[in-house]
Amino acid sequence: MWTQETIQRITTENTTLKQRVRQLTADNRTLDERLKVARTNLRFQDRRVADLEAQIAAT
Repeated sequence: MWTQETIQRITTENTTLKQRVRQLTADNRTLDERLKVARTNLRFQDRRVADLEAQIAAT
């Protein structure tokens, strides 16, 4: 048999954990978006470097 205090503590912990999961999910989404942008920027920079190398080689 659980006491009312135990039930309240577990309910509070459950609510706290759900909020933490929501926050971590949002943080993960943000980091995933930043990673995608960084990868896109890297691909652009790689193409730019290759173009510059080709221009140097052509001179």
